[in-house]
Amino acid sequence: MAGGRLPAGWTLEKVREVSGDGRAVALGADRVVRWVGGSGGDERLHPETILGFHRLCLVKPIGDEDWYMGSLNDDGSVDCWSAYGDLYEALRGL
Repeated sequence: MAGGRLPAGWTLEKVREVSGDGRAVALGADRVVRWVGGSGGDERLHPETILGFHRLCLVKPIGDEDWYMGSLNDDGSVDCWSAYGDLYEALRGL
C-alpha cells in the first residue's frame, strides 16, 4: 500500500536518486513492524515513515532518530534487522 509520508526535507525523487531505485515508494505506516536484529527477541516498532524498495524497506519509528532496514513480508508486515544513524546512510546501504 503506497501513499505514506516522506521524511521532512525529502522528495520521492531525491529518495530514488540517492537509493538508485527509480521505483522507490512511500508506504503507509499502518502495518506491523518488528525489530528482529537483537538477541532479546522481537520488538514491535511504531513506524512514522516507511520507504519501500521492492522487497526491502527503511523504517523510521516514532520518537527514534535511527532508520531500520528490513524486508517486506507477503502479509504487509516488516521485519527489520539493521539500523542506520541517518536516512542518507541507510539509502546508500540498500
